[in-house]
Formats: sequence, C-alpha cells, structure tokens
Amino acid sequence: MNSVISEMLSQYPDASPYDRENALKEVMQEVVLCGLSRAGFFHEAAFYGGTALRIFYGLDRFSEDLDFSLMTANPTFALDDYCNALEKEVSAYGLHVVIEPKTKTKDSMIKSAFMKANTIEHMLMFYGEGAASGIPKSKQIKVKFEVDINPPAFATFEHKYRLLPSPYAITLYDAPSLFAGKIHAVICRAWKSRVKGRDLYDFVFYLARKTPVNLRHLRERLLQSGYIDSESSCGIDDIKEMLRNRFCSIDFEQAKKDVIPFIKDQNSLLLWSADFFIQITENLVGIE
Repeated sequence: MNSVISEMLSQYPDASPYDRENALKEVMQEVVLCGLSRAGFFHEAAFYGGTALRIFYGLDRFSEDLDFSLMTANPTFALDDYCNALEKEVSAYGLHVVIEPKTKTKDSMIKSAFMKANTIEHMLMFYGEGAASGIPKSKQIKVKFEVDINPPAFATFEHKYRLLPSPYAITLYDAPSLFAGKIHAVICRAWKSRVKGRDLYDFVFYLARKTPVNLRHLRERLLQSGYIDSESSCGIDDIKEMLRNRFCSIDFEQAKKDVIPFIKDQNSLLLWSADFFIQITENLVGIE
C-alpha cells in the first residue's frame, strides 16, 4: 500500500462507502495531474473546468472529469502520446489502472481517455477488510479526461504548484477565464434538454467570490458554438441579458436533482429560482 496515497486519503472524512469511493476518485485525479505534469503535458495544455475549480480554488462539490484545453490549436495533437507514460506514473503509486484512449469521430475537436481501476481492489487496499461490502465485483473507478484541441481564443493562464502526491507544476485557466467557460456552459450547454445544476452551483460560487469574467474569451466561446455571430455585441450587459433569458427557461427542480449527489450542504439550493439567479447576476462584472 502506497503511503503517499494513504496520506492523501486521510485528509477526507471516512463517513460512508460513497465518500470513500469519491475520495479515491479525487486522489486518482491528482495522481493523473502529477503524471501529466511529469510527462510535459502542461507545456502545451491547460487545466480547466469543475475539477480545476475544486482543486485550485476550493469549490465545495465533487467533480467527476478532468478537462483540458490546448493553449494553441493543434489538429495533430495525439493524447495517446501521453497515455503510456501516464499509466506507468500512476502505477508507480501502487494504483492498478488501465488507461484507454476513447475513439471519437476522426474530425472531433475533443480527444478523450479513461483511466479505469477495480473498485473493490482499491477499497480493500486502502480501507481494509469490510470496506468493499456490497460493491459489485465488476464495478470500476473511472476518471475521464478530455482535451479540446481547437480552443477558443483569448483565454489567460496561470501556473500553480501542488505538493502531493509529489511536487509538480501545472498550467491552468485563470479564474476569469474559468468563469467565462462556466457562463458559456450555463447559456449554451444542454443536458438531456436541461441545464446542469452543477453549472448553476459553480456560477454562484464564482459570483460569491466576486470573480470577473473574461469577456473576450467568453465571446469567442459563444462564437465557436454558434450562439452569436461575428456582428453580435457581447458586452457585460449583453451577457446579463443572455443569462436572464436562460434563467427564465430553467426547470430549477430538475437542476437541483442534478447537483445534489455532488454536494454536502444542500441548504443553498432552497433559494434557487429564476428571480434568485436574475438578481445575483446584476453583480456580474467583466474584464476585457
């Protein structure tokens, strides 16, 4: 059993099998980040999305996937180039994993891979006898990571460091650029015809911390997805109007159901309504 992984897991409350499994997933996410860093991945790519927000900005919800974006578009980028090195790095920490690139359409702008590990094996390894009770033998811990190889322009980046599982450096979107991606998701992303409650939860997180939004990057995202055209204005008042229109169309009860499995404290969800989100959006500010 790897002592570094055990140390990382000890920082999580040992409350239930569900909590233990999420803790394992989160630790594995950080091992993946460390492995990618050692392989030189962050010389050409940056980390963004909900998991970036959790690890580096303290978002208080579980996030399943690892999302990355190239800093400069590269249609020939191959995620496979990193998979073998990453699998060896992760295995060095005592984790028994398989990393499989996911095949999408040839012209897809997203490259994906899954890291898979047997749930029972790792629960027993790190939590001991009885920890795997009731878990199906075939159940797997899965960590998906995706890379956008045709990123929207004008994102801005920062460099941060982590000490565990071993000191490493990472490139990630700065907070205003992360917020731009989240606002784009709130406006544009459909999930079975519904908004993701996780997007709304993160939106509140950014506003509560008075994070400004990178307007140039947000405009590029809206252009790339076809939500606006090149003649459209995209100032802060335009964004607020887009958000107001979106909030008036959301089924907030469905949105709450989406986010509940990923958070501990659900009291803030009692406020969720179109009026709540429209009012707090007045606090949104932008930077060019």
